Amino acid sequence: MRSKRSAIFGFLLLAAMVGIGTTGLTGCSGEPLSTREKGTLAGGAIGAGTGAIVGSAVGAPGAGAAIGGALGAGTGMLVGNELQNNENSESSTQAQVSHQQRQIQEQQNEINQLKQQQEAE
Repeated sequence: MRSKRSAIFGFLLLAAMVGIGTTGLTGCSGEPLSTREKGTLAGGAIGAGTGAIVGSAVGAPGAGAAIGGALGAGTGMLVGNELQNNENSESSTQAQVSHQQRQIQEQQNEINQLKQQQEAE
């Protein structure tokens, strides 16, 4: 009975921590969460939940949630950081392609103008 009560307490504590963390992250910035922040938050929540379950099996759901949350947040941050770096790289590449397409269009317009001038002469 004590283990089940501890597990329930651990889950409630986890839910409160995630709720406060989410409110703190989104309430202060006024901007949407970055991919890195989403990864950190998701990893922390999943790690804390898993840690609470594992911790309740050995009688320490709070410690399990804390350890799992810290490890999960660290892992989530690494994954989110890699995804965000990929997004940034893709965005940069797309900006370069768009710039080059504009230059090609400008050059095509110049070629057409020169052809028209030659035909008029």
